[in-house]
Amino acid sequence: MKMYRLAYLLGVLGKSSPMEHRLKAIKSEEAWENAGKRPGLEIWRIENFNVKLWPKSQYGYFYTGDSYIILSTYTRSGQNKIRWDIHFWLGNASTVDECGTAAYKAVELDDYLGGGPIQHREVEGHESALFMSYFKNQINIFNGGIESGFNNVKPDEYQPRLLHFKGKKHVRISQVPLNRAFLNSGDVFVLDTGLILYQWNGKKSSGQERLKAAFYCRALDEERRGLPEVIVLEEGDQDEKFWSYLKGGYGKVKSANEGGADDEIKSNEKRLYRLSDASGMLKFRRIATGEDVRRTLLDSNDVFILDIGSEIIVWVGKNASTMEKKSAMDFAKKYLVNKNKPSNLPISRILEGGENEVFEHSLDF
Repeated sequence: MKMYRLAYLLGVLGKSSPMEHRLKAIKSEEAWENAGKRPGLEIWRIENFNVKLWPKSQYGYFYTGDSYIILSTYTRSGQNKIRWDIHFWLGNASTVDECGTAAYKAVELDDYLGGGPIQHREVEGHESALFMSYFKNQINIFNGGIESGFNNVKPDEYQPRLLHFKGKKHVRISQVPLNRAFLNSGDVFVLDTGLILYQWNGKKSSGQERLKAAFYCRALDEERRGLPEVIVLEEGDQDEKFWSYLKGGYGKVKSANEGGADDEIKSNEKRLYRLSDASGMLKFRRIATGEDVRRTLLDSNDVFILDIGSEIIVWVGKNASTMEKKSAMDFAKKYLVNKNKPSNLPISRILEGGENEVFEHSLDF
């Protein structure tokens, strides 16, 4: 049974589920009743195989033990046609069942909206630029999952936590253990003790990281009615109270290099691949690289996979065969493995006619 659920995650079933089963599931899923009707953002969390609406007050807050579905509804300038982007976000500690349910339900939501949305797979810590833009380039990732929930405890009852701010343009916030071993010179950390907020700036941290941390502390201060005190520390400061919260106490921290690059996924030469069963069997081959990648190479009868370095885009031609459509996402994931690329690289699925700005920008039209 577990392998059956895993198939959803791997994209083996996806669009290939029998239509009658998919239509029945869509009609029975109350979460989709008003989804995608007007421009804006909607988020759901997977809870025990069910889709539950995520409170708007917690948009931008994610738990590493959970999986989520995010729907962006919008219209392009000067157009009335409604468009959609569906993202399923997978926390690093989310179970296989939760990940599989999120992927399957994302396909179900796609079907509910008529098959027109663009689908995106997002993995914690490697979110796409589009996904980050929904939250003003800042997301908050906390330990735990559905069982721990997000509870607004009183400041004086708050359990201390250490938050890590990392990124040049897209700053991600993640919770790390209360341990000096997790500090490094290249990033910013906020120690939240409830009534005292410590912002610790690594000597080589970026201005954007410092600014985001300051805004975050201000937001927490306002949320707690101005009760907390905010203390800003620079690397080397020996504030006894601050270091008393961290295992290992005051001492040397990791270098900026040891802390890792702010933006680990960088763009490189783009590559275009074709997936076709015109010969009677599925064949996957590269057809262009770099400046030779052009719009004119696309064919409505097949599926194409575009590697732009920071993201993998699966383009499905309107006349592609059932087998090509069914196998598209699976081939994209196998491509990551075969090319030794990060397994958590964002993957988007686009139907012909529903291309977004990223795709259009990546091709020479």
